[in-house]
Amino acid sequence: MFQNASDLAGMAETLSRSTEYRVLRRLAPRPTSMPAPGQETRIGILLDTETTGLDHSTDEIIELGMVKFDYTPDGRIVGVRDIFSAFNEPSAPIPPEVTALTGITDGMVAGHRFDDEAITAFVDDSVVTIAHNSGFDRRFVERYWPVFEHKAWGCSATEIDWRKHGFDGAKLGYLLNGAGFFHQAHRAVDDCHALLEILDSTLPTTGAPALALLLENARKPTVRIWAEQTPFELKNSLKRRGYRWSDGSDGRPKSWYVDVCEAALDAELAFLRSEIYLRDVEPRLQTMTAFTRFSGRV
Repeated sequence: MFQNASDLAGMAETLSRSTEYRVLRRLAPRPTSMPAPGQETRIGILLDTETTGLDHSTDEIIELGMVKFDYTPDGRIVGVRDIFSAFNEPSAPIPPEVTALTGITDGMVAGHRFDDEAITAFVDDSVVTIAHNSGFDRRFVERYWPVFEHKAWGCSATEIDWRKHGFDGAKLGYLLNGAGFFHQAHRAVDDCHALLEILDSTLPTTGAPALALLLENARKPTVRIWAEQTPFELKNSLKRRGYRWSDGSDGRPKSWYVDVCEAALDAELAFLRSEIYLRDVEPRLQTMTAFTRFSGRV
């Protein structure tokens, strides 16, 4: 029997009051608006890219999505200020596995080119850029648009310990479900709208929006430890500890490395000396902030 929208909304509300059911609503992008006059706000950018592959030095961006939003100094989202979404035709056909994942075909991007001036103008007045995998997205967009080199960045996937706050993981779709929504995944601007709702949701452990915690963590300096010339047979110990491998192809050391907060630095150095090198060493250290973190230039 056909149900109208009000009937369905009522049924959903009834189900949501029961402990036996959980209701997910289709995510509807928020309309654009400006903050109230006199309200103290800052401007952030949520960003997502779809690319032809994983190599930021050779693969190409085929879709860029951005949501510009206003937030208060304590990390509460006020509203969406503007939206940007564009395709770009790459120099070679889109790999079939990328089309299978994103739904983006060669026909959809044919004849499209990014408007570099429009992208720079869109981002220029923002104070922070946030992606759900900034270690991936920042490297790509910095190669295309230098404006991103001078912005502070936050990563919603790694700069919030989602498990600590009651979630089983950090995947975007799962976090969105936790906020009570579902959406069309793997399209750039849709993922930005999803991320907005996730960051606006209240963490049960803090009673504050997730954005507030993300900004707090992004402001803290971190230290990158380069564990150079470590014994090959101990690579699994490093991997379990969270170290990643740099092959040296991008000008960085050919080495295992890990990023830690300043408070954890002494403990990490003690681990390396006692479990890896078995002697006193002084590894190469790099201090990073939101302006350098996740950048391929570091």
